[in-house]
Amino acid sequence: MTESSHDRRTRGRQIRTPREQKENSRGKKELEDRDDASPDLRDGSELAPDPFVETEAVSDVRERVGHWLSVGRPVHLVGPTGCGKTALALHVAAERDRPVVLVNGDASLRTADLVGEYGERERYSVRDEFVRDVVKRTDVERDRWVDNALTTAVKEGATLVYNEFSRTKPAANNVLLSMFEEGVLELPGKRGEDRSVDVHPEFRAIFTSNDAEYAGVHEPQDALLDRLVGVYLDYYDAETEREIVAARVEDADADLVETVVDAVRAVRAQLDVTVGTRAAVMAAEAVAALERDDGSADDDAVVQCCVDAMASKTATRGEIDPLRETVREVI
Repeated sequence: MTESSHDRRTRGRQIRTPREQKENSRGKKELEDRDDASPDLRDGSELAPDPFVETEAVSDVRERVGHWLSVGRPVHLVGPTGCGKTALALHVAAERDRPVVLVNGDASLRTADLVGEYGERERYSVRDEFVRDVVKRTDVERDRWVDNALTTAVKEGATLVYNEFSRTKPAANNVLLSMFEEGVLELPGKRGEDRSVDVHPEFRAIFTSNDAEYAGVHEPQDALLDRLVGVYLDYYDAETEREIVAARVEDADADLVETVVDAVRAVRAQLDVTVGTRAAVMAAEAVAALERDDGSADDDAVVQCCVDAMASKTATRGEIDPLRETVREVI
């Protein structure tokens, strides 16, 4: 018996192939390599602000938001720009220990940008090796549906943080209505039977938006707002703002932190300018850099840093002088 006779068994003219080949003889689909991991899913710790300052005031609102999420309700954080809405939303999302999906609202955002669309071509080959030495190959190309951020979050039970969602045109957000009411996300534009997705029981959503009168903001549908829990925020108290600035600018001493925070709060109160804690952080960074590089920063330099940090909030050049005088009084 020759060595090759061990590699096959015969019955008449039929040749039986080895088991490995036989398992593949009915046909083989060769898909192009691709990464199916969604780029939308993120670990909450990657997005959460670090450091996150938690005073009593911050803790109170964090617990409120966490409570509503625990009972399955989507939360809408509303407040002026720079009051810490996004930082709070990302911190609470990270605390859930679930994947986080971040979406930033924009006037150009479409429904497809939220749920998905046919965005790729899928190509594969079918190899038929049923008959020995006869290979039949068929190339197939078809549209491939690609899930976007909202669909990914709904399927995976992630926490959706929809930042500045009122900047998106209301029509694009219509898909949220059935999602919160019936627990089903419709996929407009998708063909076939799987045109809807059941909402994962662990899915939660946090929305943030500026006040309705803020520039570039659309008025959300009443039907959608009826399904959201509204938590209204304002700028934090002076102690909290000082702690935030101190945590973000390690080089700033206590006197500098108090000075820039007082200047920002004075402009906010006396000139009715919407300026957030971020401006105080920017001013403190600039002054601390001057002191580190030059050894000191006089009052004029501190005033100028504060004015520069808030000047973008003024509508005209003529408003700079009142802003400068207000800051100088504080300094």
